[in-house]
Amino acid sequence: MINAILHYLGGLPKDYLVMLVGALPVSELRGSIPLGLSLGMSLPRAFWVSVLGNSIIVPPALLLFKPVTRALRRFKIWSRFFDWLFERTRRNSDAVQRYEALGLVIFVAIPLPMTGAWSGVIAASLFKIRFRYAFISIIIGIICSGLIISALCSLGLLSWKAVAG
Repeated sequence: MINAILHYLGGLPKDYLVMLVGALPVSELRGSIPLGLSLGMSLPRAFWVSVLGNSIIVPPALLLFKPVTRALRRFKIWSRFFDWLFERTRRNSDAVQRYEALGLVIFVAIPLPMTGAWSGVIAASLFKIRFRYAFISIIIGIICSGLIISALCSLGLLSWKAVAG
């Protein structure tokens, strides 16, 4: 899927491609930092462009998630989707439930599938974490996740080929 998006948007500047991949819910920083490196960016540039791309979605997502979810739940297919999504997020977010804002940092910082900024927004909504605490926690988690992914890339343990498959 990511390769199809990149093929379609191939004419965009590198920074925009990396930001876009960082903003996507499936790839986030796990895909954008290795992509930036594979496009010839320096590690610090790939890191900051990826963090910016991943962070830019947080405020609107935090503000709009509840009203959009409420509106879409009127339709059976969306209601089932959100039930599945919320249950999956609840199962993976014990730390958020227990430690709230600090748990949200940890939840977002762990660079695994079903964690990250998008899942952090969902968890913040589910556990009713106030906007300012959720926003700060998610941004700190994004930066920590970026540092972990950058370290994995530097050690040769993560690359674009491994991510894009």
